[in-house]
Amino acid sequence: MAGPEPILEVSGLVKHYPLTRGILFKKQIGAVRAVDGVDFTLGRGETLGIVGESGCGKSTIARMLVSLERPTAGSIRYRGQEITKLSGRALKEVRRNIQMVFQDPYTSLNPRMTVGDIIGEPYEIHPEAAPKGDRRRRVRELLDVVGLNPEYINRYPHQFSGGQRQRIGIARGLALRPEIIVADEPVSALDVSVQAQVVNLLAGLQDEFGLAYVFIAHDLSIVRHISDRVGVMYLGRIVEMGSDAEIYEHPTHPYTQALLSAVPVPDPSAREQRERIILSGDVPSPTNIPSGCRFRTRCWKARERCAREVPLLAVPEVFRPAAGPASHDSACHFAENLSTTRSAPGRAVPPEEPA
Repeated sequence: MAGPEPILEVSGLVKHYPLTRGILFKKQIGAVRAVDGVDFTLGRGETLGIVGESGCGKSTIARMLVSLERPTAGSIRYRGQEITKLSGRALKEVRRNIQMVFQDPYTSLNPRMTVGDIIGEPYEIHPEAAPKGDRRRRVRELLDVVGLNPEYINRYPHQFSGGQRQRIGIARGLALRPEIIVADEPVSALDVSVQAQVVNLLAGLQDEFGLAYVFIAHDLSIVRHISDRVGVMYLGRIVEMGSDAEIYEHPTHPYTQALLSAVPVPDPSAREQRERIILSGDVPSPTNIPSGCRFRTRCWKARERCAREVPLLAVPEVFRPAAGPASHDSACHFAENLSTTRSAPGRAVPPEEPA
């Protein structure tokens, strides 16, 4: 079946931060490869979840999507328009349609501004979005939409809890009626019960306003609850991409399988039967990435081919003949459906150390 109309297309996205030496005469001696070739699309009204370990490049992607960071290479197209080179008025127009909800509800709000000023600030930057005399009414409406009392309009951020502050951040993101919201770990700083409330709020707002989300999180259960498709990142690249059912019930990449094996299971009997995959070793430095497959130094399936060839993010050859839930994109030379894995996973010695 055809998916929703694509409104955001990311191709070959790269972000490298140079490492320099010297004071007067600086010389580049390397680079931190935070994002190293990422491709995905986002459909109208769709939620794309992005998961992975800390430092894998999720937040860097989020910042590039809203032009807070300029990519080193690659393309970001919004409705066919290349936005990576935009500036001035053209960039301002695009930003109106792509808004962001930040991770930390404590530092993302100006403590010297009232809630009314914070949510109404987008109207100062984009005066055409609301007449000056109508802005206060719209701010009150937004407070009500996100579940806060409109009478709180004159309060300051320190007078709210963490969950309420995140609702204020969401209201600010909705002010200009954007088409896309990039949510960079919007619930990671909140209590578990409050996380559920905020995620349900985002799901309700998506239906009400026709929003598309790029939803970044560590918690795999939350990502599954809200996402239509999920991308799993490792060391600057997406290693597996598919629908929520494909990723969670039929993972084919070893890294995804290891992540899912660590998700807490509420049923004690199911917990005893599940096999836990424990990865050995540390994540390689983004300044010295292994040759070939970048996961091979921690993978129990690693072979010589993994050190020589970079696996492409595509449907593995073994799953191409028959269409099924395992037939989704996976960057692994030896992809295997988790439900068909019989041997106990144990890490093989990598063929060589990172180059």
